[in-house]
Amino acid sequence: MSVKTGLDQLVAEDFRRLRGQRVGLLAHQPSVDTALRPAWTSMHAAGVELGALFGPEHGFGGAAQDMEHVTEGRDRVEGLDGVPLFSLYGTNEASLRPTPAQLAGLDVLVVDLQDVGARYYTYAATMGYALETAAEIGLRVMVLDRPNPLGGRDEDVEGPTIRPEFHSFVGAYPMVVRHGLTIGEYARYLVGLLKLDVDLDVVPMTGWSRTMAFDDTGLPWVMPSPNMPTLDTAWIYPGQCLLEGTNLSEGRGTTRPFELCGAPYLSGSAWAERAAPHVGPGIVLRPTMIKPMFQKHANLACGAVQVHVTDRWAVRSMRLTTALMWAAHQLAPDGFGWREQAYEFISDRLAIDLLYGSDGPRKMLVEGASVGDVVATFSEDEAAFRALRAEYLLY
Repeated sequence: MSVKTGLDQLVAEDFRRLRGQRVGLLAHQPSVDTALRPAWTSMHAAGVELGALFGPEHGFGGAAQDMEHVTEGRDRVEGLDGVPLFSLYGTNEASLRPTPAQLAGLDVLVVDLQDVGARYYTYAATMGYALETAAEIGLRVMVLDRPNPLGGRDEDVEGPTIRPEFHSFVGAYPMVVRHGLTIGEYARYLVGLLKLDVDLDVVPMTGWSRTMAFDDTGLPWVMPSPNMPTLDTAWIYPGQCLLEGTNLSEGRGTTRPFELCGAPYLSGSAWAERAAPHVGPGIVLRPTMIKPMFQKHANLACGAVQVHVTDRWAVRSMRLTTALMWAAHQLAPDGFGWREQAYEFISDRLAIDLLYGSDGPRKMLVEGASVGDVVATFSEDEAAFRALRAEYLLY
């Protein structure tokens, strides 16, 4: 079955519901219809008045690397030279939120973002911050719904939720890591959770169900960020992003980020052998070598593994990466370590704790707990979130 996104619905009606209004658009490179036409191009061609454009992390043009600041005006939008373009990933934490001044004069803010179904993939947090500002000034928000690439079944909800003292841009709102929500459902959840007084209009998809992976939809896959090249990357990202909180390379600077990972102090074969019994089903670890071209261990030969997905629906990526970190610590206790540099504008808490949402899993790993024991601590949060999200589901 072919899925039609919220943008496709607007295209089909020739943007009737936006005519006569001054529109702000929060979008990026995957904001395309089934014919791969960008949302802003179609809107402009249909006579919609675009008053402002907003780009999330990685920029409106999608070229910036993770945590690379994007300044206003860096991206240029052909044919829209007179429309201001605001970056929502600038040089400080305040830049992550649109200001009332940036939204001034708009009748509606349209959000068209492709999420990948993980709490720390920052586009949904950017949408949440925009909803909060819109509520402050009484601006209507329209969210064009898109698929969660990882489906959205109850049994796929995975990982711990955030403890209050560990909120950050990679954990902006209380939820588990793999949440199983579409971007529109995420918006509904935030409005309910935060009790936002905002006029929210979610334009739903047609043809999508919670049992669909992205490649079941018939929609084109456009890389939502520079290190999300394939659907297999998306399936393991909810776990593999945890590697950003360590000194293990998560494969940035290689052609298969997150699928490849390693470090100079590891043997790929020993690492795969130690971790394999604990990664769970749907995964095969293949020992290999990598030489990242930038970021961690740039130009150094690293013992590594490639994560091969053999059964997407069986994968539990939080278990996978917890096992990889456990095994690296077991094999190289003097080499393996946690990232200590500032992370997403936060410098007083470790990145791994921000990603997990608490310091509990890290402390358990350091103290020698098993992978199973660590993962077992997630189950209560997972059950609670399944119940909490139920009233906000659209499909």
